[in-house]
Amino acid sequence: MQSRRAARAMSDAELMGRSRRRPDDFVVIFDRHSRAIHAYLVRRAGRQLADDLQGEVWLRAFQGRHGYDAAWPDARGWLYGIARNTLRHHWRQHRPVPAGATEVASDPWPDVDVRLDAGDSTAALRAALDALPAADREVLLLAAWEDLSPSEIAVTLGVPSGTVRWRLHRARAALTTQVHRSGTPTRVPAIEEV
Repeated sequence: MQSRRAARAMSDAELMGRSRRRPDDFVVIFDRHSRAIHAYLVRRAGRQLADDLQGEVWLRAFQGRHGYDAAWPDARGWLYGIARNTLRHHWRQHRPVPAGATEVASDPWPDVDVRLDAGDSTAALRAALDALPAADREVLLLAAWEDLSPSEIAVTLGVPSGTVRWRLHRARAALTTQVHRSGTPTRVPAIEEV
């Protein structure tokens, strides 16, 4: 019990390092992040598929813990990256993309629960989100839904932080412009500047 209490006081990076010798310490990582990772999967794929894929995400994370970069004290971005890659793998296996189509053709956004807490602006906001390029939309949703910082999003997507910041800025500007163009008398829900 003492060891588990000590493990809970450690950073994710410390736990990842320690779990290489003591695999049971990985349970603390799971306890800290499983709800957020499951919620991410639900928002993108629905509850049933999220329930099915959650175990695969955590298995991949456990198996990949030896490659975790200890420079990141919080494992959230790394775990979101694993969840994202697991979803993409699933979609490729179960929804073949026609030859010559881009990855956007398998974009899960149409299957996501469209009940956004945006009052009367739901239709305008939905259209504005759909109009965003897939890469910009992904960055915006990771910031808004998952509350990830640009650095964490960069780890999740495997791109530089500067690219994330630019995509986030571009997505916010486009979303605001599109909603205002629709004539809907509302404001775009605030997404904190990061």
